[in-house]
Amino acid sequence: MSQGIASLPEDVVHLIAAGEVIDSLAAVVRELAENALDAGATRITIALWLDQWRVRVADNGTGMTVEDLQQAATAHSTSKIRDRSDLWQIKSLGFRGEALHSLAQLANLQIASRPGAVDPLLFPTHEGITAAGWLATYDAYGHVSHLEPAAIAPGTIVIVDDIFATLPGRRQGLPPPAQQLRAIQRIVHQLALTHPHVTWQVQHRDRDWFTLFPGASPRQVLPQILRDVQISDLQDVQLAAVYLLLGLPDRCHRHRPDWVKVAVNGRFVQMPELEQTIFAGLRRTLPRDRHPVCLVYLQVPPEQIDWHRHPAKTAIYLHHLPQWQATVTQAIAQALQLQPSSVPDAYHTDRVGTLLKTAEAGGAYGVEPEAELLPRQPAPSAPLKALAQVHNTYILAEHPTGIWLIEQHIAHERVLYETLRDRWQLVPLSSPLVLNQLTTAQQEQLQRLGIELEPFGETAWIVRLVPTLLANRDDCAEALIELSWGGDLSAAQAAIACRSAIRNGTPLTLVEMQTLLSDWQKTYNPHTCPHGRPICLKLEESALSRFFRRHWMIGKSHGI
Repeated sequence: MSQGIASLPEDVVHLIAAGEVIDSLAAVVRELAENALDAGATRITIALWLDQWRVRVADNGTGMTVEDLQQAATAHSTSKIRDRSDLWQIKSLGFRGEALHSLAQLANLQIASRPGAVDPLLFPTHEGITAAGWLATYDAYGHVSHLEPAAIAPGTIVIVDDIFATLPGRRQGLPPPAQQLRAIQRIVHQLALTHPHVTWQVQHRDRDWFTLFPGASPRQVLPQILRDVQISDLQDVQLAAVYLLLGLPDRCHRHRPDWVKVAVNGRFVQMPELEQTIFAGLRRTLPRDRHPVCLVYLQVPPEQIDWHRHPAKTAIYLHHLPQWQATVTQAIAQALQLQPSSVPDAYHTDRVGTLLKTAEAGGAYGVEPEAELLPRQPAPSAPLKALAQVHNTYILAEHPTGIWLIEQHIAHERVLYETLRDRWQLVPLSSPLVLNQLTTAQQEQLQRLGIELEPFGETAWIVRLVPTLLANRDDCAEALIELSWGGDLSAAQAAIACRSAIRNGTPLTLVEMQTLLSDWQKTYNPHTCPHGRPICLKLEESALSRFFRRHWMIGKSHGI
């Protein structure tokens, strides 16, 4: 059972980076909901009346005794820490004892609570009165001005009325109601994603607004928030103390970088270093001007975190940051691999007919591809089996879970790009190239890529070393001119891979198709090409079964 509420010593108060924690209606909801979570609640109901400046938060947590109620709203009173040593062992969302005291100063505050573990035959008493629960009303100093028995279920109900009545200027400075509602919704969404076991019910003006149902992990909660995202679009990975939830880049991405988030011990925080690690790990996997959906959860030993960097506890000091960055990078790489759990049960079922017709055709065409396929990592446990080539563009393959359709050009592009990235080499040309009319910027760009230029007259330059894949191409000079127009090394590698990959319209033999599929499956990021295009269309065997009604009883399809 948690310890009771008590005032913090003065030396502890001075060590806390405190500030005014209640600056909006969303802050009211955040502080009360976090208190409910700290109390072990699994169901939290939030009711809003913005026109009355009123918020009510009810939970089924452990509740408070009558003694706790009398102490709850006094300054720096909390049940979560006791002395300065506890400041380096923070395991709760709240610990400063500021929120309820601030609310008592800014609004009319009432708290009704009933401890959940109280023997019903031995209810708490106060001044000779026996009651299951108590309702406390507080004055502006956080002291109880009125206390009466209350018949409520175990848990706590906090009612905050006429918020900012003592600061009318604060009300005038707040955003319009619609914007405040969005801020409240965002707060609840973040809390639901960091505490997926909790049921959230939110009401506005006595009407249900939205409900978030619990799940075993954030993977079950996120699709309730992002309506265009399905569970099958998400891949999660647990690696040591890091849990990562990733939107697969071939089907889940955003116009803005608003869904790259980092949570530490149950709270989303601002961690620019880790956010940049996420973006770097997903580079060359998304379409142009699109951003990933990626949530990272760290479970960090309390002594390795300093929560006292910012009053809102959104910015922290995290020890051993490089090790956390390395683990996050590894988790991203693992999530991007082809796994059965990343294949939806029925994906593009409406294309079953086309795929089946293609499978019947078979095919082997006997023309060499444009570029040699390079060896990769050891073969995966569930390799694809090439069946046919469709329109000299797509490879139809059999997988243990169903049938897949892979576009040959961008699959090969992914293979070549990762090969260039891992083994970037410049090789000598048998006959040097001459490039004409290069601007100063173009010369500097080629030199940044490691391509040295020798002056050859006033307007020409000789090139003797070029990237491996370009050395034997007839259009090598054109490719170098293309590279000279800008972009970093990664962009240059992507451009070379695209130019060198097997062209759509090129017929392949079954052996060549099988080689390409094997190489592609071994890539680090097989979902998309370096420019973000999806490589593979997957159809589960269960979807085929439903399409052909194989679950029907014999004779049913004949009307018997």
